[in-house]
Amino acid sequence: MLAARTAIRVLGLALFVAVVVVVPSRISEFRASEFALIGIFFIAILGLNILTGYTGVISLGHGAFMAVGAYTTAILMLGRPGLEAGGLSPPDWLPVGDGMKDVYTIPIAALVAALAGALFGLPALRLSGPYLALATFGVAVATPSVIRKFDSVTGGSGGLNLFDSPNLTGAIFNAVHVPGGRTLTFNDWLYYLTWTIALALFVVAWLIHHSRLGRALRAIRDDEIAAVASGVGLAWHKTLAFSLSALYAGVAGSLLAMSAFSVQPGAFPVDRSIALLVGLAVGGLGSLVPLVAGAVFLVFLPQWAQDLSQAPGVPAVIYGAVLIGLMIVLPTGVGGLLRRVLGPLTSRLYPRSQ
Repeated sequence: MLAARTAIRVLGLALFVAVVVVVPSRISEFRASEFALIGIFFIAILGLNILTGYTGVISLGHGAFMAVGAYTTAILMLGRPGLEAGGLSPPDWLPVGDGMKDVYTIPIAALVAALAGALFGLPALRLSGPYLALATFGVAVATPSVIRKFDSVTGGSGGLNLFDSPNLTGAIFNAVHVPGGRTLTFNDWLYYLTWTIALALFVVAWLIHHSRLGRALRAIRDDEIAAVASGVGLAWHKTLAFSLSALYAGVAGSLLAMSAFSVQPGAFPVDRSIALLVGLAVGGLGSLVPLVAGAVFLVFLPQWAQDLSQAPGVPAVIYGAVLIGLMIVLPTGVGGLLRRVLGPLTSRLYPRSQ
């Protein structure tokens, strides 16, 4: 039984990896940038799933942790000379030198975001349910204003421009040719970078799901009192969930900064945090692979709604109507649908492998 489950999972992961590798050769450069954006949202939703799907803590502020990762990458890439060339005056205590290659900033952005998540998670332990959700919502509301406040480092409302930065690694790939007569462009490089990181973080999320930590987090979600009685430390596990979730969001924000060539406070409004929760609901709380559907939903549905009508407010109405209809038809998301469809099949396969 265990061997059959493992074989199915490995086969599914191999198929998933094969699709990711082949896709760029079948789509245009513009579509490659869109699929890279799907990978970025997939990473952020995976992180939110650790907090909301596993632990049961509703967060409406994960866009703020994405902002932390994005601005960390931008500041490190520009360095002190780059910030000063942009008319900014970073304080002497800011630990930035001559600038850093974009890929090297990703783990730093992840750690800074994880630290921010831990610092928020510790005081938030006093809250639960809707009160905690409101607290995270407050973080999302305040983040753009806080960014504008420290304009000597963040560039204020104008943000930071990375377009001319020599530290954009992907720029060197414009002259590299790949099989099939295609040139590996920046968007292709960004796609492969994003999805390589996404697959690695997916494996980490899978390991967490099947580990003792994952079981402890799900125990907290199902019944906190029973979890404590079983020896689960609420404070430690909730703080760790916040930190891990923010780490994923920081990575996503870092990649988003690279893809947009800039960071601005307006790129991280409250809507960004709510959209991540929507993507998680569409993919299915507690799922893993189906969360890709949530990321696809976030990237393509707004575009589709905009194409249907350019009238003011109409795309938002279409977006809301589709979301309501989807939640009525699939109340447990795409992951719940797959479990209902594949459940009978796997239940028949497992006994045969015993």
